[in-house]
Amino acid sequence: MGAYDGDGRGGSGFDVVLRRHRLRARLTQEELAARAAIGVRTVRDLERGRASRPQRTTAELLAAALGLSGAERDAFLAAARGQSSEEPPPPTGFLRVAQTVELIGRDEESAELSSLLTDPDGPRGLTLVGIAGVGKTSLAFVVARRVAGAYPGGVAGVVITDGSTVGEMLGSIAAEFGVGRPDDLRDKLAGQAALLFIDAVERSPEAAAETLARLLDRLPELRFIATGRHPVGLRAERVRPVAPLTAPPPETANTLADVTAYPAVGLFLARLGRELESDEVAPLAALVRRLGGLPLAIELAAARGRVLTVPEILDRYGHRVLDLDRPGSGLPARETVVSLREAVAASYRLLNPDEQRALRRLAMFRYRWSIEIAEQLIADGRTDVVHLLDRLLELGLLSVRGRRAYRFRLLDVVRDYAAERAAAEGELTENRRRHALVLADLAQRIAPDLSGAGLAEAADHLDSVAGDLGTALTFAAGEDPHTALRIAAALPRWWRFRGRDVTGRQWLRRLVDDPRTADAEPAVRAWARIGLAQLALEHGAGAEEIGSAAAALAEFERLGSAAGQLTAHTQLASLWMTTGAYSEARRHGEAALALAQQGGRTRDMAIAENNLTWHEVREGDLQAARRRLAAVDELAGACGELRLRAVALANLAEVARVDGRPDEAERLGRVAMTELVEVGDPNHRRRLLATIGLALAESGRLDEAEAVRNQLRPEGDQPADGPAAVVEAAIALHRGENKRAAECFAAAADAYEGGHDPRDTVEALVGLIVSTPNAEERETAVRRLRDLCRTGGITLLPRDRSRLGDHF
Repeated sequence: MGAYDGDGRGGSGFDVVLRRHRLRARLTQEELAARAAIGVRTVRDLERGRASRPQRTTAELLAAALGLSGAERDAFLAAARGQSSEEPPPPTGFLRVAQTVELIGRDEESAELSSLLTDPDGPRGLTLVGIAGVGKTSLAFVVARRVAGAYPGGVAGVVITDGSTVGEMLGSIAAEFGVGRPDDLRDKLAGQAALLFIDAVERSPEAAAETLARLLDRLPELRFIATGRHPVGLRAERVRPVAPLTAPPPETANTLADVTAYPAVGLFLARLGRELESDEVAPLAALVRRLGGLPLAIELAAARGRVLTVPEILDRYGHRVLDLDRPGSGLPARETVVSLREAVAASYRLLNPDEQRALRRLAMFRYRWSIEIAEQLIADGRTDVVHLLDRLLELGLLSVRGRRAYRFRLLDVVRDYAAERAAAEGELTENRRRHALVLADLAQRIAPDLSGAGLAEAADHLDSVAGDLGTALTFAAGEDPHTALRIAAALPRWWRFRGRDVTGRQWLRRLVDDPRTADAEPAVRAWARIGLAQLALEHGAGAEEIGSAAAALAEFERLGSAAGQLTAHTQLASLWMTTGAYSEARRHGEAALALAQQGGRTRDMAIAENNLTWHEVREGDLQAARRRLAAVDELAGACGELRLRAVALANLAEVARVDGRPDEAERLGRVAMTELVEVGDPNHRRRLLATIGLALAESGRLDEAEAVRNQLRPEGDQPADGPAAVVEAAIALHRGENKRAAECFAAAADAYEGGHDPRDTVEALVGLIVSTPNAEERETAVRRLRDLCRTGGITLLPRDRSRLGDHF
């Protein structure tokens, strides 16, 4: 048991003041020096403490460059003169200790806690709880000094040591208030408000609780602020968890100005003691995220900056942050905490065995999770998960986000430590298997909602656990392939919706071909095969998976699954289109429509009608195509299928365009684009952009068509795909640049060859025939067009025949 003697870290001189203001202004040392018209070396020396008192003119130039005014400027200049603008604190032993801690990122918390301790109706006691190294003591110390003026009876501070007794605590507290015996405190305070700061209550929790209970009972004018890894447990106590500092989220721009806006970065830079190089900014943001914003971890990592660059620190410690410790760091040693692992272990030991076991299971989650899946993962029949999460929050081991639906996440260092303990207990593989099973159940529950009106919400739900789905899939593919197949078979619509069709197909192909899944549940294997077909279709490889879809159809027929048969027929209708077997494609499309009608499946009827629309266009019957699209609109509206309505509207825009009504096509396309953006469908949006661009070009609105073309252009040196090339060609053709138009139409025809819709290739070949000045190229294109019409059963539309004239 001892009087509070501070922790000796950092400095509170002009170096700290200058650095704080510079970082707040988001300026580098060079930028500040340029603004102040002084040498950058002067700024560096001042921030390093090599020149503690600048000349008056230099200080005023710096204040102006920083944009300081009023009381803030006065305080800055006073600090430059080695003075303090604050009134001297009351003469107690605690307050005579210099404030050696510069708080970073705690302004709001400090102000809120100070308000509670100065409010006459505020709580008798505040206890700041959290994991070791989160900054509880520093925050409480600063707050106690800040509110000292509201306590004329004095502010005293004590640190509890292991095994302290009630008598020892009372004696130390009395001495700090300047009396010889605890019984003399009443007369000493004489009814005046007093504040007690008591640090590290977890070292002797029972004695601390009894001591505070006695004092509060005998001294109604006394209030306290305490720190610990858990609350004291008094009725008069208000508990405030202290969270780690905010770190830049992954989407933050990797510029110094952007990352220094986050307190975790500010603390690292303050402790680094040198200017950051430009190539260190992105690694620094990644490092403080990995450190979870935990001040102790940040300080330990920053200490390595004396001999390592930030990228080297990240490379060396990014995957083993628990190995960060104090030896050789240049930081003063503390009495109880010498490494990050020991800090986490100290909090872990406060949990009972069941809580520790549950924490080891929760460590399998790498990202945020809900209370529902936490219950499924723990599921030991002994643990009340609500109580457990409250306990982990109370100890500062857990972060929580959200309002109506809470999402939880273990601090990275806590998760790493708990995973270490799981490995030591021989539980790691079993815990990972449980995690994979929970994610498989979740994916299968959500999968049916990845269609219809619930698509966006279901996709968002899967997005929120995307990282854990990937972790579970990777583990299960090696150790539990049946579970891996369950996960993958549930995700194709999500993968397709998020543009991950190639990756998803690779997973499914690997798992379906794995001999260990040969005896998996037949329905799961059938849905996995359907997923293969769905995803292959998205990147032009549908023909390769016709066998997968046909095998799935046969399995669904054997199982008597109407939903499976309908889905398989729908996929086969699309897959056969890519091979040119259009009659076979139409047969499967009509079979899907019949199954949907038999089962009264409104949404599936809408899908089937929409798919059959293009057979009507292929055969030149635009009136039948419009009838089907009208049916799609009605059916999709009846079942709340917003995405399908948007796709139908996009198809109607294309029908209007090929029917020679470009203005109507552009208008319908714009409306459809708005709806597709809302529901999210990148592949259909790109196709619709081509429709809009062609309609604009055909209307002579070439500047607007160019804007669409620019949206379609691929990134980097990638060649233009069909939509980009055909719009480029249409613009060139309407400008009279026939040679350029012919080149682009030829590129579009090659890009579209073998694609889902043969009408795309027809469009490009017609354009090539009417634009090319090369007779040989024209004849080749005419032959290709005739072959395509013959093999695909395509009837040229009146507008095509009109454009071709005598060429066809």
